[in-house]
Amino acid sequence: MVSRSDKQLEIETVRKENLSSIIGRLYERFIMIRGEPREVALGFALGIFVGMTPTVGVQTPIAIFIAALFKWGKLSAAIGVWISNPLTVPLIYSVTYIIGAKLLSLDPVFNMPLSPTWSTLKVMIQKAPQAFGAMTAGGALLGIPLAIISYYLSYAAVDKYQKDVKEKLVRQKARLAGTKEKVKKKIEERKIHKAEAKSQKSEDKDLKSEVGKRKAER
Repeated sequence: MVSRSDKQLEIETVRKENLSSIIGRLYERFIMIRGEPREVALGFALGIFVGMTPTVGVQTPIAIFIAALFKWGKLSAAIGVWISNPLTVPLIYSVTYIIGAKLLSLDPVFNMPLSPTWSTLKVMIQKAPQAFGAMTAGGALLGIPLAIISYYLSYAAVDKYQKDVKEKLVRQKARLAGTKEKVKKKIEERKIHKAEAKSQKSEDKDLKSEVGKRKAER
């Protein structure tokens, strides 16, 4: 019989695997976004910042709208928002609430449990607007440094990927040019060989004709 602790461990393992899978897919999609690395990175940093605010449900539209205004990467902004997802929202909002409450010198609306859950978030929403204000302040305080860090990391990742792609294309073009040159050289060699064969055949024919004439003269 499987114990409750084993089931809980299995659930936590699945959650971590799902989160890793989501992060992996988003990263692959992110670095392949077309655009200047700076614009892509700025959009991503914006998405990270918005994802730290208590605007769940409308974070993506907000990030895309702001990115469009500044002509930053809209798709990268939407991806950055995914720092706030069903697996991380309870933890993010709980942490931002605690930080925001201390920052604003607010009395705790309720006692924060050690393991934040969706029920925790529900209580926090019910205790709005004090909880909302605390989460906004805490989210901004955490979001700014995270956005700055994510900008430089994402810029480096996108820039490296684009340079690797360009270098790969250059190598492919060089190989293609080399292949074309080899084919061209072989064609030229065949033409020369045919011309030489034709010339040799003509010389042989002339030689036979000359030999025939000499025999006839005798």
